[in-house]
Amino acid sequence: MQIGIPCLFMRGGTSRGPYFLKEDLPSDERVRNKILLAVMGSPDERQIDGIGGATTLTSKVAILSPSEHPWADVDFLFAQVNVLTPKVDVSPSCGNILAGVGPAAIEKNLVSADVNGKTTVKIRAVNTGALIESVVCTPGGQVTYEGDTAIDGVPGAAAPILLNFMNIVGSKTGKLLPTGYLSEEIEGIQVTCIDVAVPMAIAQAEALGKTGYETKAELDADTAFLERIEAIRRIAGERMGLGNVANSVIPKFAIIAPPRQGGSITSRYFVPDTCHAAHAVTGAICVASCTLLQGSVADGMAKVTDSEQQNIIIEHPSGKIEISLVIRQQGSEIVIERAGLLRTARLLFSGNVYISSHLWT
Repeated sequence: MQIGIPCLFMRGGTSRGPYFLKEDLPSDERVRNKILLAVMGSPDERQIDGIGGATTLTSKVAILSPSEHPWADVDFLFAQVNVLTPKVDVSPSCGNILAGVGPAAIEKNLVSADVNGKTTVKIRAVNTGALIESVVCTPGGQVTYEGDTAIDGVPGAAAPILLNFMNIVGSKTGKLLPTGYLSEEIEGIQVTCIDVAVPMAIAQAEALGKTGYETKAELDADTAFLERIEAIRRIAGERMGLGNVANSVIPKFAIIAPPRQGGSITSRYFVPDTCHAAHAVTGAICVASCTLLQGSVADGMAKVTDSEQQNIIIEHPSGKIEISLVIRQQGSEIVIERAGLLRTARLLFSGNVYISSHLWT
């Protein structure tokens, strides 16, 4: 026998996956993870027996519930379902899947839509504790997905969704610079270990023998390079206080280079064992923040003004992503208060996804 679990299947930003209500899944984490693996069809390189898309960007899950946080309306638990191994990782969050949380919360009646045109959904990212405002277009009290906002990595255009990230510094470690250094040597490479929206280890592409302008396919094919950055990432994770990160997707890793297409900086972001086809939202916030820090590996690559709002455009394999950072000066240090950006989302289908009933026991 099979049982059906209600869900919305949505594109959020440059990612895609099912959006569940927490109440529709088992409370036991081990049982829940077995079900999520079955839903997506993992482990299998094609995910042929599930609804996963056989890539890291299309093997993601959102779990929503009413929030008990005094500020938030909705709790959002993100799950990265591994394509090739029976593993579900809930340590990171995902800014792209986050783009669909506001619309999904309204569609699932967790939040009432404002008939005047826009609805602000206050979200707590359970994985990291981050607080985010999602401003969704709701003319007539219904979510609209049609619009003229285009984001690189997604064909066509859709209605804009404004995401404002609050309390982004120290998402996992509690510190902007978890190791206490703006730049340090790991395996002979200068690296900045930074935690803004997501913990990351960032290095200059040139130092690793790359230009920084390579395609995803070119970087994914260089196994020696991937092994080298993985070795650096694991050491960085230990130094950042994250312990043994061999089986964790954080900290993330990025290589950076000067811009070539009119942006502020070029980045190739790893997730972590392959290159992202575009760029993660949280990773973009972290890379953008790194450009503001004098003495970091990104120092001097982007033009930084004296303004309290810094707009940093990151060039990636599929185009560009723009991050707006609100900062203030505190003595000789920069304090990053919040980050904002535009994303889009689309509801693909609504219904039940079916799994074998024995998995629920």
